Amino acid sequence: MPEWLIERGIGETRMALVDGDEIVEARILLDGVVPAGTALRAALKRTGKPAIANVGGNEFLLPDGAPGLTEGQVMTIEVTREQIAGVEPWKRPLAKVTEGQWRSAELPVGDALSLPAAVDRLERTGWSDILEEARSGIIRFDGGELRVSATPAMTLIDVDGISAPATLAPAAARESARAILRHGIGGSIGIDLPTISGKAERKAVADAIDASLPKPFERTAMNGFGFVQIVRPRRHASMFELAQDRAAFEARALLRRVAFEPAGAKRIVAHPALVKIFEQRKGWIEELALQLGGAVELRADGALPMSGGYAESL
Repeated sequence: MPEWLIERGIGETRMALVDGDEIVEARILLDGVVPAGTALRAALKRTGKPAIANVGGNEFLLPDGAPGLTEGQVMTIEVTREQIAGVEPWKRPLAKVTEGQWRSAELPVGDALSLPAAVDRLERTGWSDILEEARSGIIRFDGGELRVSATPAMTLIDVDGISAPATLAPAAARESARAILRHGIGGSIGIDLPTISGKAERKAVADAIDASLPKPFERTAMNGFGFVQIVRPRRHASMFELAQDRAAFEARALLRRVAFEPAGAKRIVAHPALVKIFEQRKGWIEELALQLGGAVELRADGALPMSGGYAESL
């Protein structure tokens, strides 16, 4: 039976729905991001559509406005979409006016993992593979590969492969649906499949998506150019969107890897962009030092790729 693994890390909380030994759904909640579903008290900063609500200096956009309320009035809002980093860091999180008082979001409940730990259970299920797919945008499957690009308008999935189009198209549709779920892709999604003709072949594509992607979602039929559009609720950033904030994404991933190193003082050697992140967020390094039971130093190495950081014992 699928179960959630929850790991509270430095700068982020990692959540993975695991079925057997495979991650079927992954999510990262960044520290400081108010989760979708949270209800909190806010002051109306601007009326109209969209309206703007203020919570302790943080602004939330209310697309449906705040009917009957005036500027400065206190109300309860529910977060409907979290802050999206990466491709849209400038956009405010979305919310709506609601009833009642403060309440926390209903986040996945599961097995809370220790960090560090003797056994890296998250890695055993392929966490590093998820991160590599997110950073590269490439997902390989038998007979082909997907190339995923997150844009402000939509997430695009391009299909390449060596199989015959009638075979490749439904296989790629199935893998695209699984990737959408696995990486938490929401909003508008376009899949560019091999062009095929015939009602039966196109139905096979539709059936592959419907069987592999849980509701709710809407989709178009496959058009004559092989394009299918899917629309899903978008409540948080996908893994691909998070990876576009590359330095911070890699910095947090490196901290996780170092946390599983043998205890003791360490020197982190990383790309200069990551070292800059660590210098700006000294609390991250202090927390890592507590996990390791020793001091942590930093050294920048411009020859390393962003994902190539490592730790050496002192």
